[in-house]
Amino acid sequence: MRVKLAGLAVLMLAGCASGNVPEAADPVIASPSQIAAGRVMAERRCGACHSIGKTDHSAVAAAPAFRDLGKRYPVSDLAETLAEGIVTGHPSMPEWVFDPEEITQLLGYIESIQARPPAT
Repeated sequence: MRVKLAGLAVLMLAGCASGNVPEAADPVIASPSQIAAGRVMAERRCGACHSIGKTDHSAVAAAPAFRDLGKRYPVSDLAETLAEGIVTGHPSMPEWVFDPEEITQLLGYIESIQARPPAT
């Protein structure tokens, strides 16, 4: 089964508009090798527009940094949306197609770089 990643843009925009802080969710369970594969995938497919690291800046101002996605939407919840293949009409976001293993890899990587608030 293959799915479309375009729904990620919809979720990012919805999170921006709502201003809500997401509730805690179970993190994506990914092995170190899956996380490494997710980073490579993010570099190749997403890095031209999005910040995919812990400190870099997005090349396209409207493209949110992957490290901040958890502030907008629980990263683990993206898996279900990606599996449903939601498509967006956003003209500049390509429609990437991923299989379930690739979804685990990409979301595992995104989860691994989330900016966390300082401990109190």
